[in-house]
This record gives sequence, C-alpha cells and structure tokens, in this order.
Amino acid sequence: MKAIIICISFMAASAAFAQDTNTIHIPKLEIERNKKEVFASRDSSLVIYIDTLVMKNKSQLVFFGKKDVQLHVRHATIEKRGYIYGTDGKNNGTDFNIDMRFEKLGELYVLAGGQDASNNGSRTHPNGDGGDVVFTYAGDGIIPQTADKKSANYLYIDTRAGGYRVNAQSELRNIYSMINQGTPGRPLGSLSQGMVYSGSPGNDGKTTLKAKE
Repeated sequence: MKAIIICISFMAASAAFAQDTNTIHIPKLEIERNKKEVFASRDSSLVIYIDTLVMKNKSQLVFFGKKDVQLHVRHATIEKRGYIYGTDGKNNGTDFNIDMRFEKLGELYVLAGGQDASNNGSRTHPNGDGGDVVFTYAGDGIIPQTADKKSANYLYIDTRAGGYRVNAQSELRNIYSMINQGTPGRPLGSLSQGMVYSGSPGNDGKTTLKAKE
C-alpha cells in the first residue's frame, strides 16, 4: 500500500511539472533583420532545442511570461546586435540556462534584467529582480568576449535589477497627484488596485559564463 501511495505521489508531481514546463525541438530557426520570434505560451518554464539558429542584424528571440528557460543550440550564427530577451511578465527577468555553439558571432545581448515599475504612481508590480543566467559555450566554436563591444564575438549579459532609475521625489509627486484626482471618500481610487508599491530596486541576478567541459 505504501508503495502505491509513493507511486501515485510521484505521478502527481510529474503531471504538475509537465503542466508548467513545455519542451520544444526546432530543426532550424532563422530570424530576419529587425524581426522577432516570440515564445509566450502559458507554461512558466520552457526547454527548447534548436539545431540551427540564425539571427540576422537586430533580430530578437523573446521569451515572455517565463520564469526559467533552458535554451540548447547546436549551431548558432549571430550577426550584429542579436537579442535574447526574457521576462516573467511581472517585471522580473527570466532565469536562463543557455548552451550554445557559435559558428559566427557579431554581437549578442542576453537581456534578463529586472524591469522598472511604471513610473506614474500607479503600479501593478514592483521593480523586478534580475534573472540568473548560466551561459555555456562550446570551446570548439567561436569563443565569445565580453570586454569590447566594438570588436567581433561580443557577448553581453544583463542581469541587473529594475528600479535603479527611480527618482523618489518625482515618484511622490506622481502619487500625490493621483491621490488628489481620486473621488471623495476614495482617495486611492486612481491608483491601480488601490496600492502603491515600494520604489526600492529589486535584486540583481547572477551571471555565469563558462566553456563546455
């Protein structure tokens, strides 16, 4: 009986994980210049395998509403100013685990920083936390460098928290203005959900860049 209960519990946990995680395999993904490819399914986590990824100049690979993403790319060709961007939809940056072999690398920006809460005194979410990014590159491909953005093979990873650009005085002016616009008896009626969120910055994320062992 105990074994049956353990088995049922394991199956329930596996089913819950499957509902929150989606796994995708793409043989080839090519994103044209100034275009974007958006992954915005209802799953909070995503595991994606791409055999060949081609990102033209200023193209974007966007993950919206994702708490964490595993991105595995066997062959990547990145031209100038390619962007990988992730957010959970609540101002927090996505946690990324990226494994990639570069065939060509101009510039790649991995943007997992926290977002600023709306600077109008009416916030639905506070300043966001930066995501944690682990970026593993293949040593037999192009080796990324992080020192000189004007040189080739440049990789930049942003995991900074949101809210560093908050100006407390202007925030208070905006909040008082919103309160003054409220109806009698409902002074907070003009504020989103009747709430004012803290102007404190979120927490910075962590960045790990390493060669594949």
